[in-house]
Amino acid sequence: MTVYSAPLEGVTGAAWRRAHAAVFGGCAKYFAPFFSPTREHIMSPRVRRELLPANNPGLALVPQLLCRNPDDFVWAARELFDMGYAEVNLNLGCPSGTVAAKGKGAGFLAFPDELDEFFERVFSELPGANISVKTRLGLEDEAEFARLLDIFARRPISELIVHTRVRADWYKLPARPGAFAAALGRFPGPAVYNGDLFTVSDARALEERFPEARALMLGRGLAANPALAREIAHGERASRVELERFHELVWAGCVRDFGAPGPAVHRLKELWSYIIYMF
Repeated sequence: MTVYSAPLEGVTGAAWRRAHAAVFGGCAKYFAPFFSPTREHIMSPRVRRELLPANNPGLALVPQLLCRNPDDFVWAARELFDMGYAEVNLNLGCPSGTVAAKGKGAGFLAFPDELDEFFERVFSELPGANISVKTRLGLEDEAEFARLLDIFARRPISELIVHTRVRADWYKLPARPGAFAAALGRFPGPAVYNGDLFTVSDARALEERFPEARALMLGRGLAANPALAREIAHGERASRVELERFHELVWAGCVRDFGAPGPAVHRLKELWSYIIYMF
C-alpha cells in the first residue's frame, strides 16, 4: 500500500521531512503544513524557506493552501508551480476554531455553494493544473458528505484525501471509516484514506477493507512512530540508533532553518509530545 505523510502544523516542517526521509523513508509523498495566502499576494520569508525545493531535496513534496478566496488561491498556486511543484493541495480539513470561524479549512464545508463557485473559478483560471483536496466529511454531520462529493465529482480534482471525521469530531471521537466507501463509489478520481492509522494492523485492516484506495495518509501515527510507513511496507521497526539519529537531524535542521536554538526547542517540544510514546 502506498503511504503519504500528512501535514501536521508545528511538527512535519522541512527539518522533520528531511530527517524522516533520510532515516526512515517509506512515504511516496510528503504534504507540507498549510499556509494561508495573503491579500497582498506576498509569500513570507518563513513560508518560502519551508517550501524551497533546496530545503526539501529529493522529496516528493506537496504544498498545501488554506484559502477561501479563489483569487488568492490562484495566485499562490501559480507561485508554487513556478517554484517547480507539480501538485498543490487545498485544505478543507483543519478543525481549528480560529480557522473554521473564518470559513476556511473544515469551516469552508459549511458553504457548499460557495465552495462550488470557488472550484469553478480556480479550475477556469488554472486549466489542467494538478490540484488535490484534503477534506473532512462535513462540519457537523456525516450526511453533509453526499453534497460535498457531488461538488468534488464535478471538478477535475486530481486526488481526494478524506479524513473520515466531521469538523465537530475534532480528534476526540473515533474516525468513521465506513464513510470512505462513499468517496470510492462517487468520486471518479483516486481517493486516499486518512484517519486513526496508528499501527501496521490499522493499515492492513484499511487496505483489506478498501483495496481500491490510492494510498493511506498517516498523520499522528507517523509523528508518534516515524518508522510506521516503513513498517507497513516491510515490517522493519525503528531501532534506538535510528531514533537518536532522527532526533539529531531534526534538531540540527531546526537550528539551521530557524537560525537559533530557541525556536528549534519549541519545534522539538511539539515532536516530543508525539514521539514520547516510542519510549
